[in-house]
Amino acid sequence: MARIDQYFKFMKEQGASDLHLSTSNPPILRIHGEMVRVEAPPFSNDDLKALVYEIAPEHKIKQFEETGDVDFGYEYPGFARYRANFFNQKYGIAAVFRLIPSKILSADDLGLPPVIKKFAMLKKGLVLVTGPTGSGKSTTLAAMVDWANLHRKEHILTIEDPIEFVHKSQQSLINHREVGLHTKSFSSALKGALREDPDIILVGELRDLETVELALTAAQTGHLVFGTLHTPSAPKTIDRIIDVFPAGQQNQIRSGLSESLRGIVAQNLFKRIDKSGRCAALEILVVDSPIANLIREGKTHQITGMMQVGKKKGNQPLDDAIMELLRASKIAPEEAYEKAMDKKKFRVFLKNPDDWED
Repeated sequence: MARIDQYFKFMKEQGASDLHLSTSNPPILRIHGEMVRVEAPPFSNDDLKALVYEIAPEHKIKQFEETGDVDFGYEYPGFARYRANFFNQKYGIAAVFRLIPSKILSADDLGLPPVIKKFAMLKKGLVLVTGPTGSGKSTTLAAMVDWANLHRKEHILTIEDPIEFVHKSQQSLINHREVGLHTKSFSSALKGALREDPDIILVGELRDLETVELALTAAQTGHLVFGTLHTPSAPKTIDRIIDVFPAGQQNQIRSGLSESLRGIVAQNLFKRIDKSGRCAALEILVVDSPIANLIREGKTHQITGMMQVGKKKGNQPLDDAIMELLRASKIAPEEAYEKAMDKKKFRVFLKNPDDWED
């Protein structure tokens, strides 16, 4: 048992999602979105380095010492998995560990809309899950992969940095690949994937032009591709993908995206006020012919309006999802206002609206 495992046990006892270890500070937990200091002495650089190096693979330590930061996955056997990040800061080393639950929550467990299951059953195309860091993108993606794993007899290939949720093959065969360990990069793994007979490809993050381009190619050549982006809404996700490319290619990419994009799930987490914990508000875009035409014509600003009139197809604007949580007294008006796209709709719920700017 590694010495750091005692911190992971304490983390679980406190219901924390993240553990922060930083030179010159005591351990700090993130609990329901808030940072909570642990009553303990601050770490020295040497003590903390010895603590975290104990669980890091040698090649990751070498990479960290050469570059100043590194990501990898760590498994406390029989307990849980963690996504680890080491980085250097002014006073010495620091590390952050994100809990990856050992039990994969299903779409039903998470209360996800039925359209999420439909996305998991598509034969081809691109489905993106977006939102800020820590918004639960990986959990939603894992639920989609889980549904496909249980209901399809196909080959699912995941490409992640690091591997997060570990799925056991059920009806489908699942192969997990970790960037830096099993493959050099997302782009090299995607190039290889086209020769590995996958039906579904999960790309942990669409980080650069080459990865985005290869993901689009895979979606256009008969594969179902899941991916993530750090974008706040469906229209902004489309704009971000197109803006990755040089101006001379953007019309061609807009056309290709209009043909391959099948759906976007943009999500945000909120602190609950009715009980402890957090809840998610999901914006859902189901791409049909009218929306594909807006993408092709560069009229993404009109997509939100189309989502309003297309709710029967599974579309759900983010503000509608936030309003539903607010009216159910699950979240605070102030946080609803802060994270809403059209803030004017939420001003009426604020106690002192004049203190806030739209």
